[in-house]
Amino acid sequence: MKLGLTLILLFCSILLFVGCNNPTAHRPAKTEPAAEPVAVETIASPADTAINIAAVGDIMLGTAYPNINNLPPDSGKNSFKYALKDLREADIAFGNLEGALIDSGAPAAMKLRFRSKPYLFKMPEHYGGIFKDAGFDILSVANNHSNDFGLKGRVNTVKILDSLGIHYAGLKTSPTKAFTLNGVRYGFCAFSPNSQTVSLLDIKAATVIIQKLKRQSDVVIVSFHGGGEGVAFEHVPCVSEFYNGERRGNVNAFAHAAIDAGADVILGNGPHVSRALELYKNRLIAYSLGNFCTYRSVSVAGICGLAPMLKLRINKKGQFLRGQIVSYKQSHDKGLLRDTLNRASRRIKTLTENDFEASGLIISETGAIMPAALN
Repeated sequence: MKLGLTLILLFCSILLFVGCNNPTAHRPAKTEPAAEPVAVETIASPADTAINIAAVGDIMLGTAYPNINNLPPDSGKNSFKYALKDLREADIAFGNLEGALIDSGAPAAMKLRFRSKPYLFKMPEHYGGIFKDAGFDILSVANNHSNDFGLKGRVNTVKILDSLGIHYAGLKTSPTKAFTLNGVRYGFCAFSPNSQTVSLLDIKAATVIIQKLKRQSDVVIVSFHGGGEGVAFEHVPCVSEFYNGERRGNVNAFAHAAIDAGADVILGNGPHVSRALELYKNRLIAYSLGNFCTYRSVSVAGICGLAPMLKLRINKKGQFLRGQIVSYKQSHDKGLLRDTLNRASRRIKTLTENDFEASGLIISETGAIMPAALN
């Protein structure tokens, strides 16, 4: 019995010894090692540092002179209905304010002595809110209608614009405006050949104003109201212009001198028709943006009814990057509408190619604008 027990114990010991020294015995099933996490490099998109400007020409939402019959039936509320998106999305929206914001007051006596029928523009004071709601940031008050209702009209207009936070310039009492928006320091000034405004005719004095403004600004925007008026004045003659015996300035010489002095964007108005564009020292000049939203008292027949909006992108040095002419049109019965035929952009393209052999720009049929050097 003892011998049998001994043999059993010896056999178990041998099995245990073999199992412990077998390299495959009792080994856990093989598994793949856990994958190392893959590092993914995330490249942040660079911040868009370009400045987007939307600029239009003359805006005048009707006149209460000589009576309210020359005001729109909706009190002007829908004047910019189809352009609101373009205006509100811009960093800076600009227009030329033709006329005074005033409820009561007599016209300037000198205006009534004009030999031709005077066109006197007086918008109700609450119309100021329409410009604010539309998204306008800066307005030029340097034009031949800012003094239609004399000192009272001028004072009342700037008082309302101040209350709304809309920047303006161009009167002798308010020649320039400096302000900061989204970290960019802007300087704005405006000129015209008319009384009570900063003179377009004195180019030397204008350059001094612009130089001073540039020293405290990143981007300087200049408006001018100049050149002849009407369908006979579509072209930029590059000489001094006259209209009804009045000096209307050499807008080409003025624009170039303004850029030489530090201006970054030049926005022209006054002829009531569109004019050419030009790139000078990599700064954009719009010689006239025509009419944009002018109710009844301004002709919108034919090419006068073309209403371009100039959308441009510049860098923070003021250099032009690219742009787009958005074509609108006007009629006295329907007001301001988008023009899918792009007639304003096609007209400006033709004028640019005809007036400037080397404009520095390429304009497409649909209004896209690029510096010629990039093509």
